[in-house]
Amino acid sequence: MLGTRPEAIKCAPVIRALKDDPRFTPVVLSTGQHRQMLDETLAAFGITPDVDLSVMAERQTLSQVTHRALSGLAEHLSDSPVDAVMVHGDTATTLAGGLAGFHNQIPVVHIEAGLRSGNLYSPFPEEANRRLVAQISELHLAPTAGNSANLIREGISEHKIVVTGNTVIDALRWASAQAVDYGDPALEDLDDDPRRVIVASAHRRESWSKLTQIGQALRQVADAENVRIVVPLHRNPVVREAILPEISGVPNITIVDPLPYLQFCRLMLRSDIIVSDSSGAEEEGPALGKPTLVLRDITERPEAVVAGTARLVGRTCERVAAEVTALLRDEALYTRMATTANPYGDGKATDRVVGALAHYFGDGPAVVPFVPGSLITPAGIAA
Repeated sequence: MLGTRPEAIKCAPVIRALKDDPRFTPVVLSTGQHRQMLDETLAAFGITPDVDLSVMAERQTLSQVTHRALSGLAEHLSDSPVDAVMVHGDTATTLAGGLAGFHNQIPVVHIEAGLRSGNLYSPFPEEANRRLVAQISELHLAPTAGNSANLIREGISEHKIVVTGNTVIDALRWASAQAVDYGDPALEDLDDDPRRVIVASAHRRESWSKLTQIGQALRQVADAENVRIVVPLHRNPVVREAILPEISGVPNITIVDPLPYLQFCRLMLRSDIIVSDSSGAEEEGPALGKPTLVLRDITERPEAVVAGTARLVGRTCERVAAEVTALLRDEALYTRMATTANPYGDGKATDRVVGALAHYFGDGPAVVPFVPGSLITPAGIAA
């Protein structure tokens, strides 16, 4: 079950592997929580949902989208023979999918389990969603040993947990070699631009009150440094209304619509620095060897911060501008952050996910846990 672009990215390698495995018959059920971005991403991986609930409506509340997803999922499950419900991460689709499976007494398998920020309201509502789903899951596929430890501290039996690595790295390895262009005319000259490239984005609900300051920070950096800041601007009108007035018409800033996944991977490969509040960027930047400044105060993905390839920089104009400027001017700092090993995956997380699912049903050996790997080169090959 999936419904958002991040879920599509991280589930796509698993879906493709399950389709190729004679032990399984996967049924892809989409809530359509992120309509256009979801469809584009699934298409890039050659995936068409078997069931599409199309729950999204303009400016609907969290309660409304969760209710519509749960209602549609429950109706489908009540009429379908299903051996397991697989959900990913922490979205409204994840919560609804987990509840629908539980209500129908179908085992829930949670991909990307065990991430915790420690603050129930940050990120909101994701932190609560993933904690709730953990209580009703039968198999927990944790990306890292730290995620596994979080689950064990919460009373989850260790034999129900498998450390797999994050499937986003598998997707990134494949996608980083696929795109032939950037997907937007405004970026056609990017490969010939001698300036250092910063990819910047912000969209989280907890960032909304700080979006103006983030935009001001980007403008300050653009005014003071010889850089090119590329901003793939989220389609949410709340985000656009806050950031656009600060960065529109500013030299050195290129504003584009959200790019299709393959083209965004190409953009990240071309970048020198990533500045974002996106959970995907926290994983993809370190995997690509791109120093990543995380626009948050706390994170459920501390591994890259501990390793030194990512830094939490908050959302105030002064701090964000100062941290970006430091990376641009301090070569030693930049090199340290750019050469740290990737803590999130080795490109084999999908194999472990499928292996763990087979083992759960008694049709395969136990899975050897993931141990942190290395960086990804522009060709998509492990460095």
